[in-house]
Amino acid sequence: MAGRLQDKVAIVTGAASRDEGVGNGKAIALLFAREGARVVLVNRSQDRADGLRQEIIDEGGEAIAVAGDMTRAADAEAAVAAAESTFGRLDILCNNIGIGAPGKVADVTEEQWDKVIGTNLKSAMLCTRAAVPAMQRTGGGSVINISSVVGAGGLASETGAIAYATSKAGIHGFTQSVAADHAAEGIRCNCIVVGTVHTPMVAWRGPEYRERRRQLVPLQTEGTGWDIGWGAVYLASDEARWITGLLLPIDGGLMAIRPWPQ
Repeated sequence: MAGRLQDKVAIVTGAASRDEGVGNGKAIALLFAREGARVVLVNRSQDRADGLRQEIIDEGGEAIAVAGDMTRAADAEAAVAAAESTFGRLDILCNNIGIGAPGKVADVTEEQWDKVIGTNLKSAMLCTRAAVPAMQRTGGGSVINISSVVGAGGLASETGAIAYATSKAGIHGFTQSVAADHAAEGIRCNCIVVGTVHTPMVAWRGPEYRERRRQLVPLQTEGTGWDIGWGAVYLASDEARWITGLLLPIDGGLMAIRPWPQ
């Protein structure tokens, strides 16, 4: 089904992977372009965004690279302006920026808390705030937020991840609020709740950690950025025209299926 996003214009934040391999953002950007979208690639690093842009161009797609800090309103507005000035419109926004920090409530520092909450939640708010008027000008659009199963249930670990979990839980509420506020304008807002996928962000933890994550999954297989990317393609496409306010787990059954003691 090639061409599912033909003639649409998309912004993907945090598009380029930080290391070798394919992360969620890179997979989303590549699949958007392969399905016919013209893509605005947003990263802090111009070099990484330029590299991904060249990959898309080499495949015959269209993309521009924009460097910026999406926790700054001016940079978020500049990314939307670049989409409209280059491609004439904006149809899709994928908020893929996310960072984490270890810490339980007793030991997380204020600096860690502020950085994680400020990055993960504020960037989504600022980018969506900038994108909504552009989508209103074209009669609608699709906002896709990227979250985590960690934000949908407690994460039992030695180090904890309370700031990250709280930020991702906040994304769920943000998604449904944006969906409610802008449904009548044809602007849909949905969220992909990402499971234990293997990406460059976690690759540094090594093979034992990778195998433990695979064993957590009821399907007993490893997820990748491509699984997340195909979910984003669906939510961005007209196939999902009647879907908004959805929290879509892509997690191999992790949230839906609980192991029964043998």
